[in-house]
Amino acid sequence: MTNDITPFRIEIPQADLDDLRNRLAGARWPASPAADWSRGVPPAYLKELADYWAGGFDWRAREAALNEIPQFLTEINGQRIHFFHQRSPEPGAMPLILTHGWPSSPVEFLRLIEPLTNPAKFGGDPADAFHVVIPSLPGYGFSTPLAEQGFNLFGVAQAWATLMGRLGYQRYVVQGTDVGAGVAGVLPFVDPAGVAGVHLTGTSASTPFGPALDVDAFTGADRARAEKFNQFREEGIGYLHLQSTRPQTLAYGLNDSPIGQLAWIVEKFHEWTEPAEALPGSVDVDQLLTNVTLYWFTQSGASTAHAVYDGMQAWKALAAQQESSGDWEQEGPPTGVAVFAGDTTIQGLMDPKGKIKHWSEYDRGGHFPAMEAPDLLAEDLRVFTRGQGLRPTPA
Repeated sequence: MTNDITPFRIEIPQADLDDLRNRLAGARWPASPAADWSRGVPPAYLKELADYWAGGFDWRAREAALNEIPQFLTEINGQRIHFFHQRSPEPGAMPLILTHGWPSSPVEFLRLIEPLTNPAKFGGDPADAFHVVIPSLPGYGFSTPLAEQGFNLFGVAQAWATLMGRLGYQRYVVQGTDVGAGVAGVLPFVDPAGVAGVHLTGTSASTPFGPALDVDAFTGADRARAEKFNQFREEGIGYLHLQSTRPQTLAYGLNDSPIGQLAWIVEKFHEWTEPAEALPGSVDVDQLLTNVTLYWFTQSGASTAHAVYDGMQAWKALAAQQESSGDWEQEGPPTGVAVFAGDTTIQGLMDPKGKIKHWSEYDRGGHFPAMEAPDLLAEDLRVFTRGQGLRPTPA
């Protein structure tokens, strides 16, 4: 095994780009008895988006923009790991590792990089600066192919601890969203001396495969979150059932049809952004399509389905052993949680004993806050790290 870290540039062959456009042009569209989103992505909407993907979206411009961010490859425990690494101009900046979830990639965090690394450029305090590391989860993007050991939260956390050590960061903050929140939550156990703080977004009121919530036990915003979670549990986890039981069957369609890959991802952005009806209003279309295109060119639609399978098998086994109230049991570094308007996270369920040191709730943003409300997420990270004594408090 090598510990080398090598520079990387995204250089998609023109033949692959031509193939994508040819497949989009030759798509065979299914009929639908519904014009709305009740049965999934409506054909009229997807056709318009696919037409833009084929003829208006400029991959080469997006590729060039991505290549302006320093990025690298390394191998950890047999798994190829791709990551962006943007150092702050402030030498005393706090190292921060950001971890995305599904169906996302490091593209999710693009609008955070400059505000986090160079707050002075935006009128902020230089003392709030971070050195930012954004890896692609195993099986996602250029962290492909998925290694033989598959996807395991502890394995990924160990890889992240190794990565930060290779970069020379002995003490750092970790932020994670969606499955990345799971990785972030595990990191303090893997690297207790290295993790200074944990910041989470994209968490859920309960486990999707668990029982429905008693909405009458909640009031106000928490009741609305409980109702939303129950609706998601009843109507919104078909994708999770499929990926966590038959990923290989799904993989053929995702790997062979860009329309299938587009629909598979876009449906989740429609349902999980806030408000859903605004799509693509709350998310930049080019940023969304950059994420989808990355999945297509790296064939990671298939490998992420397998990663979800591996992760959910482990999650189900853990849930069967821990039929508890969901109390946050972690001891160690301070933890912060940011709950955005589209989230279902309920403080009384996640943290009934008040162990979490920093809790914020916002009236905008959804499951992808780095794309929908990057200003709120960046400021929450600053407030969290200052408030927990992880950096000087500005005068």
